[in-house]
Amino acid sequence: MGYLLNYSGMYLHGAGYTILVSFIAVIGGFIIGLLASLARLSKSKILNIISAIYVEVIRDTPLFVQVMIIAFALPQIGINFPSFFGLSGDFTGAAFALTLNSGAYISEIMRSGIQSINKGQMEASRSLGLNYWQSMRYVIVPQAIKNILPALANEFVTLVKESAILSAVGISEIMFVSGAVANATYKAMGPYLVAMVLYFIITFTLSRLIGRFEKKLNSNGR
Repeated sequence: MGYLLNYSGMYLHGAGYTILVSFIAVIGGFIIGLLASLARLSKSKILNIISAIYVEVIRDTPLFVQVMIIAFALPQIGINFPSFFGLSGDFTGAAFALTLNSGAYISEIMRSGIQSINKGQMEASRSLGLNYWQSMRYVIVPQAIKNILPALANEFVTLVKESAILSAVGISEIMFVSGAVANATYKAMGPYLVAMVLYFIITFTLSRLIGRFEKKLNSNGR
């Protein structure tokens, strides 16, 4: 197992990519999910239908297929993702695929959070002269976000694990690095055990932090 120390830099680089793409996906997914949930709850039939189609298509198809379409099919019809801040277009496309997937699930989390707010809050804000969208922006959504923060944090943990799929399109995250090391050394057990340990360390740490955050949130809410 000592030979794996020679690849420690590659593993650290892969872990950094894993955390980065997951962070980008959960932030982008939150924005998309918020917009989709508001569209789903709006009185506009067009927005409602578009949002429903997006959520159902993404949730009812494998993430692997979505990643393959964005990474390989879209470039064939002339749709390429640009590079940002030194990150390749391939990375941008992979992050976009993970973001779209996350957005569909966060949309349902947001929708349930908004629906959990007492209807009297909307009635009170409307009586004060706010229109529907202003009431959502200033009254309903801030309360809903506070209620669903633990669920959003858990979505980040889930994304860290699901990001392993991106190794199939050449993104040098943990699993891609493990595969490269296994091919270079002709030894599979060690490289993939290291991958498992890294995923465990990242997700276990995040889960502990989320647990403490939930306790603090609950204590402040008393």
